[in-house]
Amino acid sequence: MNMTTTRFAAFLPLVSCILCLASAGPTCADPPATAKTRGQDALTDKKRILFLGDSITASGHYIEYLEAALRKSHPDTEFINLGLPSEGCTGLSEPKHPFPRPNIHERLDRALARTKPDLVFACYGMNDGIYYPFSEDRFAKYRIGIDTLIVKVSEHGAKLILLTPPPFDPVPLKKKGNLLPADAKEFSWMKIYEHYDRDVIARYAQWLLNERSTAAHLIDLHAPITEFVTTKRKDDPDFVLSGDGVHLNKDGHRLIADAIHQALYEKPLPEIPPATLNLVAKQQQIMHASWLSHVGHKRPGMKAGLPLEEARSKAAALAEK
Repeated sequence: MNMTTTRFAAFLPLVSCILCLASAGPTCADPPATAKTRGQDALTDKKRILFLGDSITASGHYIEYLEAALRKSHPDTEFINLGLPSEGCTGLSEPKHPFPRPNIHERLDRALARTKPDLVFACYGMNDGIYYPFSEDRFAKYRIGIDTLIVKVSEHGAKLILLTPPPFDPVPLKKKGNLLPADAKEFSWMKIYEHYDRDVIARYAQWLLNERSTAAHLIDLHAPITEFVTTKRKDDPDFVLSGDGVHLNKDGHRLIADAIHQALYEKPLPEIPPATLNLVAKQQQIMHASWLSHVGHKRPGMKAGLPLEEARSKAAALAEK
């Protein structure tokens, strides 16, 4: 499998039809259907798209790629980034974390009420295992967190697409001596269990893909990014997409955007003019901070954003230069 045949478990309803694509199984009653075969745009009538997640989403790069790629065809669609660093969906924190990790469920109702999205993308899991070896108790809390997210988004009348967590890459941390064996006394985001991806993140991702809920649709980020890195390491054993094993660089974010674009349109993310991407990135930075402040959160150390209307005016002015 490569990035042009990205596997995902199920995907966005087109109008009122639930679509099941490449990895669909017996849970899908109807034959596979796609945006291409139905002749419809998967984002038709989606005027507000909300992105929820941890620091991977908060960095915003994959959202910037998507918005830049779709701006011409969807000029009136608002891409709202509410990703929050350190966040999870379980309320769990490792003992050495400097503050309690924020929980999406503390702000989810406010986020949905204030953004009024038509479509929500959510990507959680990396922080929810708190960088420890696998635990049935933590896994149960993750499942509850995701199921609650599904219910809440549905209650607000929006469609939900869950993204599996991308892989944790132990290679860069191994070189720095920051991996720990299973019998270590304590773990953290700085000192991570050596098989955190194999035993925790991959298991969380597979559970999401197996769930195939009728209330949520899923896109697999874990498998294609893992395969991409594995292929690259055949020629370059030191190849990485993340300097710390967790936070992907811009090339990694482009892979996320490509996986989403593949799911929506069955074709790769197009080449994007650098000027367009640069403009979208600057606008997203302004609006991300503004939306976080507008909705509110409990993470310390975040710089307050501009009031929403002031931020919108400032972002719009960038396009006029």
